[in-house]
Amino acid sequence: MHEVDVEVLIVGGGPVGLSASIELSRHGISSLLTEKHPGTAIFPKARLISTRTMEIFRAWGISEEVESAGMPREDVLAVGVGTSLASNDFVRAAAAIDRDAPQSPTYTYLCSQDILEVILRSFAESHPESNVRFGTTMTDFHITTAGVTAIIEPTTPTPTPGGGPADGPISESAAGSDDGCVAAPTTGSATTAAAATGFGDGRLLVRARYLVAADGSRSGIRDRLGIEVLGPPPLGHMVSVMFDADLGGLPADRRVALSFLRSEPPCAVEAVDNKRRWMIQTGYDPSTGGSAADFTDEACVAAVRSAVGIPDLPVTVVGVMPWLQQAVVATGFRSGPVFLAGDAAHATTPQGGFGMNCGIQDAHNLAWKLAAVLTGTAGEELLATYESERRPIAARTVDESLTNALITFHMMQGRLSMGQAIEQQAGRRSSEGLILGFHYESTAVVPDGTPDPAPEDPYRTYVPTARPGHRAPHVWLTSQNSGTDQHVHADRAGQTDRAGQAGQAGRVSTLDLLGPAFTLMTPTGSGWVQPAKEAAHQLGLTLSIVEISREPDSGAPLTSPTWANEYGVGDTGAVLIRPDGHVGWRSPGGAASQAALAGALGAILARS
Repeated sequence: MHEVDVEVLIVGGGPVGLSASIELSRHGISSLLTEKHPGTAIFPKARLISTRTMEIFRAWGISEEVESAGMPREDVLAVGVGTSLASNDFVRAAAAIDRDAPQSPTYTYLCSQDILEVILRSFAESHPESNVRFGTTMTDFHITTAGVTAIIEPTTPTPTPGGGPADGPISESAAGSDDGCVAAPTTGSATTAAAATGFGDGRLLVRARYLVAADGSRSGIRDRLGIEVLGPPPLGHMVSVMFDADLGGLPADRRVALSFLRSEPPCAVEAVDNKRRWMIQTGYDPSTGGSAADFTDEACVAAVRSAVGIPDLPVTVVGVMPWLQQAVVATGFRSGPVFLAGDAAHATTPQGGFGMNCGIQDAHNLAWKLAAVLTGTAGEELLATYESERRPIAARTVDESLTNALITFHMMQGRLSMGQAIEQQAGRRSSEGLILGFHYESTAVVPDGTPDPAPEDPYRTYVPTARPGHRAPHVWLTSQNSGTDQHVHADRAGQTDRAGQAGQAGRVSTLDLLGPAFTLMTPTGSGWVQPAKEAAHQLGLTLSIVEISREPDSGAPLTSPTWANEYGVGDTGAVLIRPDGHVGWRSPGGAASQAALAGALGAILARS
């Protein structure tokens, strides 16, 4: 048996597991990812990439690739309702791009998961710290005093007709999709799977300090640990049908991201590429004798034609996937060295497109904390903040997805008029308050006593704030170095760090200046530079220091007349931003203090 020592073992190669691998690599942490399927998803389980996730992709340098592979933003960020796509009662409403887009250097995007996973896998595999092994499965694991030991073996996929799942009628992500259907495993031979592992037909013993369980809503790891889930019973037995058809004969306003239709059967229609590839989602009731087997090719074609509203529409069924709609949260996100992430920790309904995005935020939150502990810059207690920060956000996200699902149920049952349905559906598609406005409360945040913003509708409305615990706000800065990376000061035993990426036309976002290190933002001349360098040297960590001038003609590398006000600091203030982009500490003014900053860093990193 071959043996491998690695810092983090990741189980699950969907977007969450791949994101964990990528983010750990950015921090220089070695990982091994095991995924039982020989390839990435062939069904577009998720499509909607939230603004916050796009910001993470921008930081990784892959946002442009994702946008090139996805659907044009302006064409598809709309929702429609009607009897069918061709019916006269069809109405639509577009997303509030003009209102919401200025809150970030990027914005929500649609890119189907089958395409996104290819991008993420390629990027993960490009890092030398990352060992990505598709076509393998973890068959056993044990928690030890040193972490985790696990057995990894090659999988032998069983080919199934029509791209269905190899391990039963409900896929590994049985909670359903994020605005789409569940992922179907690819098929392949045992020889192909073995070749992908890099260790032939033998087994691999992996020793790791930590394990990230990103193995889906039916997580075997969660079950093995005895962690339960809380939530209502399953909301419905669903089927997603991916089909190929030319819908060019429909009016242009019918080609939207998502339509809810009172067709026969009632269903949702989703754009996969907004050209020829589409999806319908509908359900069945086992209590009345319904089953997934009812969805023959003939039944699927009939359902598609009813939904589109063209009785003789030429349709090719590409694949059929049953799934279970759920809204549950795990009672705990951690057991010793094992951490749950993504669907293993929380399963949302498809409505809103929250599930995948919430899982990627899990990985983003967890990776820097694992890295800080593994490199000795943080105490072990920092890892307790993963659950205390992420579980409340996950619970709220699951609840909001359930609210969205109930609107859909009421519409399909005829309890809402078309006008009421489009008003409620369109209103709930705008969720920047949830996506950008969430905040953390834990020992990894040093509060400053200021109140939390309280918008009238915290789901829809995002109020930018640099209050500790919140995502650092996006503010455009004028850069004197357009077209190049912004150089920021850092100190760790004399080493220099680079962070950020260039903006266009002399602009750079405050978010572009954030890297895998802590970042201190302060007005030019505040007096914080030298104390900050001394605090970083004292604690032995990397700290990027960004000075921003109020004066546009000062010749300073970065200027903004409004940044300090928007971040809530005066001329001698400073804001400390964690590696995950959330504010950890803020000093609104007063004399710069090495002791105060070192104390804040020590508290966040569980060193004091």
